[in-house]
Amino acid sequence: MQPTPESHLGAFLRARRAQLQPQECGLPATDSARRVTGLRREQVAALAAISVDYYTRIEQGRVRASTSVLTTLARALRLDDDQQRYLYELAGRPDQRPRRRRQPQRLRPAMRRLLDQLTDTPALVLGKRLDILAWNPSAAALYTDFAAVPAARRNYLRLLFTDPAMRELDLDWEHDARDAVATLRLEAAADPDDPDLARLVGELSIKDADFRTWWAEHRVSSASYGTKNYRHPLVGDLTLDCDTWAAPDGSGQRLIVLTAEPGSPSHDALRILASWTAEATDPEAVNQ
Repeated sequence: MQPTPESHLGAFLRARRAQLQPQECGLPATDSARRVTGLRREQVAALAAISVDYYTRIEQGRVRASTSVLTTLARALRLDDDQQRYLYELAGRPDQRPRRRRQPQRLRPAMRRLLDQLTDTPALVLGKRLDILAWNPSAAALYTDFAAVPAARRNYLRLLFTDPAMRELDLDWEHDARDAVATLRLEAAADPDDPDLARLVGELSIKDADFRTWWAEHRVSSASYGTKNYRHPLVGDLTLDCDTWAAPDGSGQRLIVLTAEPGSPSHDALRILASWTAEATDPEAVNQ
């Protein structure tokens, strides 16, 4: 006999109440011997302001709980956001909770200090959705004038697909673009309800057939290093090692640094590029 959605819901409710002690929910502790751990059914029913019989029938899969009852149960069982979403999915009910406002991304001070110390080396900080949060003058000289791009559209993947100069720069554009799509795909799994991500994917799917095809492949990647081959209009061909360091605070920010082998033509070209642009670019304008 196949398990029903209601039986899965009942199993989840039983498992959750077994994880809670009465005192965690504002109920008095009891010294009497208990046959089960956690909350009793009658305690959950009291916290959710429903009858014990009704709650019992929900656990046993004999009645389909309404959205309002699910809301009170989520509160009674002290469910976090992920657990609440799971509860509604199991019950086959729409999640009508108001979405929390997403906080704007703020550059970590440590990332800012690192950028300031990398003078001859192109470096930039990417945030969620591969948004470009900051860069140093060498990165602007290598790629494009990021300051001229409106902040709301300052996204590495968007520029990679929509800026002709970025395409011409990258000698391995198809390989690098596919890797970037795979990186975004992996990130999307962690926050599938991100409205800004949905807008970015929708925009690029309309504008670029390659993006649309590669996004549909569901390829994912967490690669943190590789080699970039560029043809810069001012200094010519560059072969650069690209390394990525993720912030340890869970912010999703990552520092991208591009370096060249000392004494190589690419290393000399980077130094020339940095010398041409160091005074022309204002590093304080990078986090607007």
